[in-house]
Amino acid sequence: MRCAAVVVAAGSGTRFGGEKQFEFVGPETVAERSVRLCRSVAEYVVLVVPAHYQGGGEGADLTVTGGSTRAESVRQGLQLLEQFEIIIVHDAARPLATPALFQRVVDGLVAGAKAVIPGVKLTDTIKRVDLDTREVLETIDRETLVAVQTPQGFWRETLVRAHESHSEATDDAGLVEALGEKVLVIEGEVENVKITQQSDLIAMNREDY
Repeated sequence: MRCAAVVVAAGSGTRFGGEKQFEFVGPETVAERSVRLCRSVAEYVVLVVPAHYQGGGEGADLTVTGGSTRAESVRQGLQLLEQFEIIIVHDAARPLATPALFQRVVDGLVAGAKAVIPGVKLTDTIKRVDLDTREVLETIDRETLVAVQTPQGFWRETLVRAHESHSEATDDAGLVEALGEKVLVIEGEVENVKITQQSDLIAMNREDY
């Protein structure tokens, strides 16, 4: 079975204050590191970039301009991968995912799942809040909740059907769920942090990567 990856790196980084995907973690850009990690399971990698991108591809086989939303950006990459059976979708802003995690995602697909996503248990207490009054409405039982990560893996046919509606979701698994298909959650990695704030990148560069 042939596997390819779509690395999503088309965001503007509003909360970060710039395009975090092209900042450096050690000697590599964030996007370059994520592309390299995808190669642990994928024989071909498409990097989805902003319209003004003028870089060298960050090690990907092909770059393509993204859309105005995350889902549109994934579709731009997905349409170029018709010859592959398994598609991995990874956010460039998660450069600390390990090859072992990528392999567990693929293993879940080979074992029979149509979609596989990593998730980690929540450790904080979670409360639902009235955004107008800032008052607590309820405390939510966290035992059945997980924080979802990428890489996420799909059989291409399933992912294509999920995107045919041109709907939007915060991740591709949400589109698959909307089809009524089951999504398997495997154990994620606490260290697989998504770069959101400047402090996230600073913390990563304090470690030996």
